[in-house]
Amino acid sequence: MPSTELLVAFFATTAIFAYIPGPAMLYAAAQTMARGRWSGLMAALGIHLGGYVHVFAAAVGLSVLFHAVPVLYMAVKLVGALYLIWLGVSLFRAKAQGDAVLPGIQPKSARRAFFESVAVEVLNPKTAIFFMAFLPQFIDASAAFPVWLQFVVLGTIVNLMFSSADIVCVMLAGAVTARLRRSSRAQRLMRRAGGAVLVGLGVHVALQKS
Repeated sequence: MPSTELLVAFFATTAIFAYIPGPAMLYAAAQTMARGRWSGLMAALGIHLGGYVHVFAAAVGLSVLFHAVPVLYMAVKLVGALYLIWLGVSLFRAKAQGDAVLPGIQPKSARRAFFESVAVEVLNPKTAIFFMAFLPQFIDASAAFPVWLQFVVLGTIVNLMFSSADIVCVMLAGAVTARLRRSSRAQRLMRRAGGAVLVGLGVHVALQKS
């Protein structure tokens, strides 16, 4: 594995990146606001599992394709952006009857949040680029472990640390929404706020130049 000094720098840098508010944290918070804390936690789990696709892609060098074929990068980015926008719009269009029975639909909402989140993360090419650009800075080609294994181990650590930040965000959002759950009007507002965040994230991703 890399030297101790390199590992210390890796953990410090990863922690900084993980706890700076970003799209994944906002997405998890939006799911929590719209569907409740359990759905937010399942969304964080979905993001986490989807992240391993990019970890293993980086390990085998597949992420290089996004650099070599810009059209492919743009296509995946736009598909992901449209999917986020569709999720946000679907929250806006959810039937009002769901507000009064939010606890009863929690399991279904949580499963849906999980699968949606896996898809959102897998369709995020910027995650692939991040792993491919970030991890090599801490890879030691002369170490006893092969490079691909170093990619997997360090990528797993990064993914776990980012997910810990997502969970903190979900718990904070859940603490706020729990106080408002008794009001059907507040539930509608939270669902729409969550939808607005998802639409905003989708538009942001679509308009980004890189």
